[in-house]
Amino acid sequence: MTRSLPADVLDVLDTVLRRDNPVHRALRRQVPHLKICNRCACGCGTAFFELDTTAVERVASAGSRTVVAADAQLYTDEGECVGEVLVFTHDGYLSWLEVCSLSDEVEVTLSAARRWLQSNMDADN
Repeated sequence: MTRSLPADVLDVLDTVLRRDNPVHRALRRQVPHLKICNRCACGCGTAFFELDTTAVERVASAGSRTVVAADAQLYTDEGECVGEVLVFTHDGYLSWLEVCSLSDEVEVTLSAARRWLQSNMDADN
């Protein structure tokens, strides 16, 4: 993946877009061409992308219209599911990365999601 995106966004995309999934592999090829055009003002870390669609191939198998192409549940070290990360595509192009909170008691941000995803990956290995 590229370093043109902020590290938090890049790391979460790298984790959520799995290498063993053919659609995700195709979407990963779009990542070097992404730029962030906007971020959510609430502090959650949700990032909206701009993509030069002439530089990449549309991933038809990602679906038409706006769809969730990838998602990951966020679990604390205590095993509580506090949120999720969703990767959206629009007409086969990466569109945005959303951070959703399911808890009023735990602050769910992109940096927290990054830590929890990494922690869950380490536990699985």
